[in-house]
Amino acid sequence: MSAPVWERSLEVRTAAETHALAAALGAVLETGDLLILTGELGAGKTTFTQGLGEGLGVRSGIISPTFVLVRIHPNLPEGPRPGGPDLVHVDAYRLESAAEIDDIDLENTMDSAVTVVEWGRDRVEHLSDSRLEVELHRTRGGAGGLPAAEQAEPADPATHASVLDFDTDDDDEPRTVVIRGFGPRWAEPPALPGRLPETLPQTPERNS
Repeated sequence: MSAPVWERSLEVRTAAETHALAAALGAVLETGDLLILTGELGAGKTTFTQGLGEGLGVRSGIISPTFVLVRIHPNLPEGPRPGGPDLVHVDAYRLESAAEIDDIDLENTMDSAVTVVEWGRDRVEHLSDSRLEVELHRTRGGAGGLPAAEQAEPADPATHASVLDFDTDDDDEPRTVVIRGFGPRWAEPPALPGRLPETLPQTPERNS
């Protein structure tokens, strides 16, 4: 599996900041872009996708597609990006292989949309030679990101279906957002708000 070309990490203090960061990213996304969202339950993946939708100028009402697997949000002619890409929002939690991903025909919408896949790691990378990976980590008690074991997917599908991103009690809990760029489309990182660390060294291994 290829290594990222660059990596950036920043802190967001509230759900509104998460939304605003994603909206800034959404404003620079183009047709054919693929984003993979990773984070434990309640990390804010749906809130982030709602921000992407605002930046893309698609129809509002974005919720996690847990039960239907895929939701398509069309571009709004009266929005900030008329004629821009639609948003295809996927929940891949119940999809166990690349073959199952192929069964839902995401390749047929890649040419007209930005595709955002929750729980997509190791499932959808074959769809494009370039992608953004976004990890959202909840911080508890100011202790930084969660250990890897706590970021794993839930073993019980019922738990996955019943927990919504940004539970009411945790709306303004700080998050760490890590964004990694892969492939020629993301040879350079997008301009985003906030103070961000330097990009990773441009070694041959990282550009493979």
